[in-house]
Amino acid sequence: MNNDASPPAPPRRTRRVVLLGLAVLGSASAVFVVRRPLMMSAPMCRAGRWHGCFDTFNGVVLMTLVTLPLAALVVWALARRRRADGVPSEWAWRASAAEVGMVHGTVPLVWLTMMPGAAPGSAPARVSLVPLRDLITMGPLGIAGNLLIFAALGFFAPMRFAALASVPRILALGAGCSVLVETAQYALRLDRVSSVDDVLVNAAGALLAALASRRWWRTTTEAPADRPRPAPAPAG
Repeated sequence: MNNDASPPAPPRRTRRVVLLGLAVLGSASAVFVVRRPLMMSAPMCRAGRWHGCFDTFNGVVLMTLVTLPLAALVVWALARRRRADGVPSEWAWRASAAEVGMVHGTVPLVWLTMMPGAAPGSAPARVSLVPLRDLITMGPLGIAGNLLIFAALGFFAPMRFAALASVPRILALGAGCSVLVETAQYALRLDRVSSVDDVLVNAAGALLAALASRRWWRTTTEAPADRPRPAPAPAG
């Protein structure tokens, strides 16, 4: 009898359930910590009022959290449709989660960056093109926020699109999206500073998130979802 034999690795499904449970627990803990400021916008959001809900940080974050069950339902519906079309279950769930995750994890944060400052339209447009000069004024919270803006895009995009499954392309994707946001801030005169440091930190956040999902990157240009279903065999 070999007492030195290592125990068998836990099944993949068990690991997934454990990871999902830890993610839910972490999210619930984060919501519990920030519940008081978020609930300040709850009456406005519940009444469907734009002012006080969709034009405030707390309101947007609250609505993002509230719509998480809806996002999960959309993932389930997309995965079910793919499985009905003959797509393998693992790819169906991965592709569906990536598509919904890119949208649900990016749109609210981009919306926050497009919120106007104190004097939109009247304040002169401001541009900062000196690298690393604005990092000091951002502070830890500002840097963390900029890292998160395109983190969901960087995490899920290479899982869904093989053309984006490389470090240089994800870096270019994050930087390109950030340049579009900064250009829009400048063109719309939102009383916000269009800074090259925002672009650098946004791109770094997308890259770091992409590296976290690297084991699930799509590696082929043709996924099971791209292959036609086999024709049914003739009767008789």
